[in-house]
Amino acid sequence: MDDVQRFAEQCRSELVRQGADDGLRELSRSWFDRANLFRYSYHFTCLGRPIIQYPQDIVAIQELLWSTKPDIVVETGIAHGGSLLLSASMLALLDCAESLAVGGQLDLHASRRRVIGVDVDIRKHNRSAIEANPFSRYIEMIEGSSIASDIIESVKSRIEPGSKVLVILDSNHTHDHVLEELRAYAPLVSRDSYCVVFDTVIEDMPADSFPNRSWGVGNNPKTAVRAYLKELQAQAIGSSTPPLRFEVDRSIEDKLLVTVAPEGFLRRVG
Repeated sequence: MDDVQRFAEQCRSELVRQGADDGLRELSRSWFDRANLFRYSYHFTCLGRPIIQYPQDIVAIQELLWSTKPDIVVETGIAHGGSLLLSASMLALLDCAESLAVGGQLDLHASRRRVIGVDVDIRKHNRSAIEANPFSRYIEMIEGSSIASDIIESVKSRIEPGSKVLVILDSNHTHDHVLEELRAYAPLVSRDSYCVVFDTVIEDMPADSFPNRSWGVGNNPKTAVRAYLKELQAQAIGSSTPPLRFEVDRSIEDKLLVTVAPEGFLRRVG
């Protein structure tokens, strides 16, 4: 085992112990709930645009994009555009790294990589700011409900056969909406890539955390994830074709501790 492997193994061992430390997890949950009172996640930007994510989750997405090297990132929920720009900048870095590796010249216009963003309401000032960003050439935006059949087909039509796909779901957080998103977009995810479902943490928060929202404890992305995984298990029984399978990658939340996506990092394994 060389030094690089030894360091990686040491980190894996530490993360297993960290994830199993109930006291540390409880402290992290308490901190999360307290920070949420101050709208903590609203105070960060990516490439000049609000991203409305916790720094830990921003780092996690960066790690996943670099390790999986997708051609296409599908994101539901655009808001101010910070998350689209994070993904777009990482795709540009992947293109740059591949070009440098072979001694070639980078041509962003020729890149096969794209971020496809979907939102039911793309406000004019947000669209203008996103389109003014240098990384916007990697971004395609679709306005409409992410679970409408025509929008789903529009997304699918933009993905070339053989593309490696990663999906991020972060729009309407009700159980029914997220479950329909999972049914529509999770099958697009490539093997060994991820479907990331944000705001599963709603299930773990105080019941009065979202008084003016249509989601809450018992009705949120985590309940939808659990229902979807059960659906896949049921479909696999007696199936004559290889089943679609995802597993919750708990090593990510064990590392982050503070995350809006507990049980939400779904890795496709079949």
